[in-house]
Amino acid sequence: MTPEQPGDQRDRPSPAERFERNVQRRSAQVLKQRVLDQQRAEFGKALAWAAEHDAIEQAAARIVSARRRYLLGNGKSLGYASLLAADLSAGLSGVHLVDGATVRPLDVLGDIRQGDLLVAVAMSRYRRDTVSVAEAYVAHGGELVLITDAEDAPLTGLASTRIVLGTDTASYASSPTSVVLALHLLATLTIASSKGAGRRLHDRDALAAELDLYVDPR
Repeated sequence: MTPEQPGDQRDRPSPAERFERNVQRRSAQVLKQRVLDQQRAEFGKALAWAAEHDAIEQAAARIVSARRRYLLGNGKSLGYASLLAADLSAGLSGVHLVDGATVRPLDVLGDIRQGDLLVAVAMSRYRRDTVSVAEAYVAHGGELVLITDAEDAPLTGLASTRIVLGTDTASYASSPTSVVLALHLLATLTIASSKGAGRRLHDRDALAAELDLYVDPR
């Protein structure tokens, strides 16, 4: 990728360093405009990248063909993994979020079967627990799909498919814009490729109505 494309993150400052560089001693109006301008540009780059590359399609094909799908992330990346798991589970069975409570990494590593897949979300700064579990998963014969923010990030050499996204921003925190876009596309393409997704979605709607889960805004 060229320096202008998503995924190039040679300079990976910490949130504190970003705060000193981007946020401190700026008025709210100036800071808001800087963030909005940069996010507008980054979103345009993300849209262009998604249109030109087939990494998301490749990852969707891997996920839909798997028998069991495990979603892994820690720290902020756990939020992304949770979002993807929620969207995928609406139309697919066998979707499990490795949250350390309901599904523990040790349980997943101890029961890797043919057709299983681990989808790891690892954004800078890369959590050691995510890297260690994903490395062990591959070492024990499992397949890895990686969602990350740099071509030289940990785990890129181990993943059968990887989605590399840009997360630059004028804020102290990495931008979620391109990440959420990619996750939305990935879930959409995966569900669209699943033969039983339509029936599962209708069944879930019926069950939700039976259990009266949602408030009617009318």
